[in-house]
Amino acid sequence: MVVCSFIITSAVPVMAATSYDVVLYFPFSRYPETGDHIRDAIAAGHSSICTIDRDGADERRKESLAPYPPKSGYDRDEWPMAMCLEGGAGADVRYISPSDNRGAGAWVGNQLEPYPDGTRVKFIVQ
Repeated sequence: MVVCSFIITSAVPVMAATSYDVVLYFPFSRYPETGDHIRDAIAAGHSSICTIDRDGADERRKESLAPYPPKSGYDRDEWPMAMCLEGGAGADVRYISPSDNRGAGAWVGNQLEPYPDGTRVKFIVQ
């Protein structure tokens, strides 16, 4: 019996048959409600990877938020986000404070602005 061991490195990390192009470390200390939501949704089986698709965001947002009526004093946060191909119907939605949600959304948007549609982003909350 022969046992071989290989270390493979590449520009695109591969993890358990799921690949991504870039890692985004989400700042839990700045946006704790959103960070908790992302962690919980991923733990419940939602993807930690977001494939950027800005053009379909409005339709996916309608699909994901439809079952959740607006609630006074809260925003509806969705994971995966509407800007992700993985978002839309079936997304995890949580009511959180508007300041946390909007701050997190602006932060993520600024971080991902340089990347074109189709870029696969792995989110890690830290």
